[in-house]
Amino acid sequence: MWMIVLFDLPVVAKPDRKAASLFRRFLLDEGFHMSQYSVYYRLLSGKEAVEAYTNKIKKALPQKGKVDIISITDKQYENIHSFSGHEAKRRKKTSKQYQLF
Repeated sequence: MWMIVLFDLPVVAKPDRKAASLFRRFLLDEGFHMSQYSVYYRLLSGKEAVEAYTNKIKKALPQKGKVDIISITDKQYENIHSFSGHEAKRRKKTSKQYQLF
């Protein structure tokens, strides 16, 4: 499963900028990668991991702003079309992940 975190946080006042910066840093520290300035993604092992990270993110939410979390399967992620200008960019191949029981 892929978890995508999208957010729109206020950054006009200094305390809001700091909160937004702390939230971005939190996502990076949790292993997320930045796709765009307010779009971060991470590969997870399944629905249980998605729920666990959702709870972590809920605890780290800034006081203001909007945060959305989307989870999609590997197959759905592979179907994303990405463009930079007029050129299509190839998506990275899905990471092979092993699960130990």
